[in-house]
Amino acid sequence: MCGFTGFFELNKDRLGSCSYLKEMNDALIHRGPDDSGQWIDPEAGIGLGHRRLSILDLSPQGHQPMTSANGRYVIAYNGEVYNFNAIRRELDSISSENIAWRGHSDTEVILAAIEQWGVENTVKKFIGMFAFSLWDRKERTLYLVRDRLGIKPLFYGWQGNSFLFGSELKAVKRHPDFKGDVDTNSLALMMRHNYIPSPYSIYKGIKKLSPGHILVLSTESSNRDPKLIPFWSAKDAAEKGLSDPFTGSENEAVTQLDSLLRDAIKLRMISDVPLGAFLSGGVDSSTVVALMQAQSTSPVKTFSIGFHEEEYNEATHAKAVANHLGTDHTELYVTAQQAMDVIPRLPTLYDEPFSDSSQIPTFLVSELARRKVTVSLSGDGGDELFSGYDRYERADYLWNRIKRYPGFLKKGFAQFLTTIPTEKWDRLFFRLKPVLPSMLRVENPGHKLHKFSQFLNANSPEEFYKGLVTHWDHPAKLVPGAVEPLTPLSNSLQWGKVPEFVERMMFLDTITYLPGDILTKVDRASMGVSLEARVPLLDHRVVEYSWKIPLSMKLKNNQTKWLLRQVLYKYVPKEMIERPKMGFGVPIDEWLRKPLRDWAENLINEPRLRNEGFFDPKMVRKKWEEHLSGTYKWHYPLWDVLMFQAWLDNERSLK
Repeated sequence: MCGFTGFFELNKDRLGSCSYLKEMNDALIHRGPDDSGQWIDPEAGIGLGHRRLSILDLSPQGHQPMTSANGRYVIAYNGEVYNFNAIRRELDSISSENIAWRGHSDTEVILAAIEQWGVENTVKKFIGMFAFSLWDRKERTLYLVRDRLGIKPLFYGWQGNSFLFGSELKAVKRHPDFKGDVDTNSLALMMRHNYIPSPYSIYKGIKKLSPGHILVLSTESSNRDPKLIPFWSAKDAAEKGLSDPFTGSENEAVTQLDSLLRDAIKLRMISDVPLGAFLSGGVDSSTVVALMQAQSTSPVKTFSIGFHEEEYNEATHAKAVANHLGTDHTELYVTAQQAMDVIPRLPTLYDEPFSDSSQIPTFLVSELARRKVTVSLSGDGGDELFSGYDRYERADYLWNRIKRYPGFLKKGFAQFLTTIPTEKWDRLFFRLKPVLPSMLRVENPGHKLHKFSQFLNANSPEEFYKGLVTHWDHPAKLVPGAVEPLTPLSNSLQWGKVPEFVERMMFLDTITYLPGDILTKVDRASMGVSLEARVPLLDHRVVEYSWKIPLSMKLKNNQTKWLLRQVLYKYVPKEMIERPKMGFGVPIDEWLRKPLRDWAENLINEPRLRNEGFFDPKMVRKKWEEHLSGTYKWHYPLWDVLMFQAWLDNERSLK
């Protein structure tokens, strides 16, 4: 795994003695501590920088930026193309003369493939995660490419007369033309989602390249707007899968998924450095580890972190799975103080405000794994592909009931729900738990009922879903002067022809929450400690297959991820896995009332909020006071504000 950065400049005079490319590149040393390189063409106005974390072909032959054999292309690349050996064999078979390969890296194969087939046709052949910049010296054209699901990051944008790009914002910020103006419209989006969705970023003029896209910037053209070309889309995958569904038996579906996952995992076990896996003991990570161990001649290294607070601890379940599979297991129990010690590092780690609090344990387990391995497989993606989130079934159940009632009844019911404090609801549900249906036996029922009240007036399934994933109800009011930009949740053209509400939620999560939150969290946490995280469940072949599978094989008899579970039960006893789903989180709600109270108060005191002008102080302070009193649990929306404020402090310290 690596990191890259670069620029195209209209002002070419300063490139002869350019020193800032190295500064931009060095900002990414955590992504690539093993090697670095810069390449500049002053006449063309182009510069590329690369930091290398050596995974495949550890020799100098894998050094980047790398020039193609014919000298036409120069690439700086982050990621892994797992099927590069198959592509290499294909190139050898069609070449009229033997290709003089210099080494054994996938980077060299990418360049040779682009020479043969061009950029778009080449990336369609890739199985992997990747983001890269490619300079075509003949056509004077810059290409930026991001993988299908958005596993690897890529930022870009014009700042004055310079077009900047890179794996992380901290690299482009080192360019002398970078302005760093906060985009309050993007901030409003963050307050809704707890992350800033693609294509937006926290800075004006800087964007994220959307997953499955190629950006083309012709430097010979007077038009400064780059062209965006999609080469794959989750929308197409969903629509094609639903229109051509799997028609075999359940056993055949299990066999096919097992075979597909085995291959996806086998490809991701290719490495010239030590490799392991995160293991929580849940369905997704246990499936990945089980299939790794089934294909390994030695015990797979697995890693888990545990908490002394029982309601947040999955380590005991992970250890049971590890013992059954015979892995080389490492676990670390962390204290609340160790977890909180990560918080000051978050603004630098994530570069822009990001407030999924599971970023803390994700960093801790990455740090643990990095002590023994350089590559770790992760189980991310299973929830979105195989209907794993409890909210899917609950939202479908609730929507199909509330849509029948008139607006005034729903409004009155919503008011009733919020008149009772969350803690009283919690106590009531605890007393009634023995007689409640399984659908209503949930964690933090009071918080969920209050949230449910917020979107009782939804007029469509999409509105209902949007309310479900919303943190602050009116972000544009919270952030004065902001206007929320369009996202897939507010643009019906991006919803796709997915008739079932549960599947529509899965699809919307795949194009928003998955790349914006989950994959961002894993990439920055792992790369922050120079660890490569691989996500085999997001092999695009698995994604496309999952959309062919009928919903009845994913959500069956009130059981989530039914099909994926059947694969897992071939390797791990059912009783080890059958338990309520746990989130990978920390007790932020209690921390804000106790050990983090002074830290938070300093960040969101009313004079400071009023002086800075990014938030309406009354809205923030109201939630803060209600949370401190214990009347309501507002830790999620408050964490959004606090993470921005902490990020803002960090920004100022750098100036």
